[in-house]
Amino acid sequence: MQVSGDVKGERGTSRVSTAETQLSGGLTLHIFDSVPVGVAATCGPAHRLVYANHTYRELVGERTRSLPGHEVYSDLRPLGHISELDQVLRSGHTITLRNVPFEFRGQPWRERYGTASMSRISLASGEDGVLIVITEVTEHLGPEPAFGAVQSRAIQRYQSLLQLDTQAVWVGDRLGRITEPSPGWQRISGQTFEEYRGNGWLAVVHPDDRAPSEEAAYQASLRQSHLEQIYRVAMPDGTYRHIRSRAVPIIENGEVVEWVGACSDIEQEWQDARRRTLLDRTAAATADLADLEEVLGMLSKVIVPTLADGVAIYLLPQFEDDQTLLQPFVAERVVTTNRDGMPPPPLQRTESFEPDSVFAEVIRSRRPARYVFPRGAPPQDVVPTGAAEWFVNAGVNSMALVPVLVDGVVAAMVDATICGSREPMSADDVDLLSRMLDHAHAHLSSALRFQRTQRVALALQHYLLPEPPELPGLEFTARYRPSVSAAEIGGDWYDSFLHPDGSAILTIGDVAGHDLSAAVTMSQLRNMLRGLALDRREPPGDILRRLNIATEVFHRERTATCILARLENRDGEWRLTYSLAGHPPPLLVTYDGTAGYLEGGHNPLLGVTYDRPRMSADTTLPPGSTLLLYTDGLVELPGEDIERGLDRLRRNAASLSRVTLDVFADELLKRMPAAQKDDIAMIAVRVPSTVTQPSD
Repeated sequence: MQVSGDVKGERGTSRVSTAETQLSGGLTLHIFDSVPVGVAATCGPAHRLVYANHTYRELVGERTRSLPGHEVYSDLRPLGHISELDQVLRSGHTITLRNVPFEFRGQPWRERYGTASMSRISLASGEDGVLIVITEVTEHLGPEPAFGAVQSRAIQRYQSLLQLDTQAVWVGDRLGRITEPSPGWQRISGQTFEEYRGNGWLAVVHPDDRAPSEEAAYQASLRQSHLEQIYRVAMPDGTYRHIRSRAVPIIENGEVVEWVGACSDIEQEWQDARRRTLLDRTAAATADLADLEEVLGMLSKVIVPTLADGVAIYLLPQFEDDQTLLQPFVAERVVTTNRDGMPPPPLQRTESFEPDSVFAEVIRSRRPARYVFPRGAPPQDVVPTGAAEWFVNAGVNSMALVPVLVDGVVAAMVDATICGSREPMSADDVDLLSRMLDHAHAHLSSALRFQRTQRVALALQHYLLPEPPELPGLEFTARYRPSVSAAEIGGDWYDSFLHPDGSAILTIGDVAGHDLSAAVTMSQLRNMLRGLALDRREPPGDILRRLNIATEVFHRERTATCILARLENRDGEWRLTYSLAGHPPPLLVTYDGTAGYLEGGHNPLLGVTYDRPRMSADTTLPPGSTLLLYTDGLVELPGEDIERGLDRLRRNAASLSRVTLDVFADELLKRMPAAQKDDIAMIAVRVPSTVTQPSD
């Protein structure tokens, strides 16, 4: 709504709206009331006069405002320079008229000269206008007519202000030290002129922003260029808001003589920009992640240090209803992220919470909670027991608990903290944190479902995979590690059992696919192979031939790889007979640290049309040696030649030749890079370090 006021001139009373006397940035034209040069402003293509200061009226006489330019300036020759006003309004380019004669009708004629500058401006009414700055130079005519130093500087100063979106105007010396009062700055900061003059204004600038502000001003003075910076200023109520300061140098004879600048409160603009940036970063950081802890970990790295100094994220047990919160419960801290320089996080990874704790209350309400307190002195009821010492050492001054809702269930809790002299967490910060978690809901939901499904799949996989057998003189161990990016049960299996003849049967295999069908096929192939191996004593290659026929009959759409091996003591030596069906070769590691692959017994994979005899191979295992059977997830990486993976496995295994068999298996899993989309199964057997005779 525009508010109008009466404006009196020599030709009567007219009305000019307030919006026509304000610039689009909020600066009112009345800041020019007392300047020592003539300033006037017109509005729209008719060049209606909407403002004229006292000096302007002294120079060109009283003018009735709100009338079109050709009427207002009908007594001036040439006719108010209307053509130049049209040109400025149309092109946006400033026009300067130097040493221009002008005269008034109705007054005693005398020859007078002025220099005028015309610049386009944007008014709060939404229309464009022209700012006219004029000074009389009649007394200064000479070979090179020019403004006086003070008048010239004033015109530069106030024309510069028109380029700025302004709520407070300031003037400083060549080093930027404040030299003139600024009512706008006093309204923003609450400082009096005596308090903010010189460098006193820095007292209300946030401590972290003072040095950068001074350095930016110094560099701008060296470059004699425009200065723009954003810093936080303490308001009269003690809160900080973001202020954009823009300034331009006033240059005379190649030297900066002063600065004129303007400040605007951009807190909302800054908050909106930060919100967009953090939400975009949240979406980008959590994309393509399946593991819940990875998703939460990436979220914490977006939160720290922008929104908080420290973040702990707890996974919560599943609460069916509020009744389950009537008993103490345990939450697992799965993520801890602190900004650089913070004390190390507490070692404890699980925390017990009472039903009357703030954690329980936030779970019940499903709404975030914020707490502000003296630095390093939080109330006892808001701090997890295991983190109490850390809160003191880190100097925590505020904390927010934000529930993570996934598919209507509070699945996790984010505990965000602000420390030291940093401004405590605000309600807007907590709201933004909640929005970030909501923004990541799709990824969190997928990750949580993945985690739950993977746990079920892993339990089923372990149920299907047997414990290694006990055979005098031999050590067995087996490991299974599911894919970190596939939720379904995989098709990898291993098996080992004793044959009625006293030999040990070892097998490992991999059915193509990661779904329930692959798991069913895996289970059936493993059971068929058990039956075929126990049915009669024959070479492993012959058994795999019969298994291939069964695979073609019962699982036409599936293929699989496999190793079948028989280990037995013959005349004091451990002999291995084995056959491969498209599977990576077994690895033999001797006690002295030599490792090599067994290259015999290669055959096509299972499930292909192949009804020919399959080869078997035979070798002796040296005393103290270790035999390793594994699936390809241990050696294959996307985009890498499998030979590199095989060589990496050989070298790592050789270095572990004398450790215990369990350490051997665990260390291999640690040292070998994981193929994100493939399971890993392996079975290892170690023969005695001394030659033994078979028992009767």
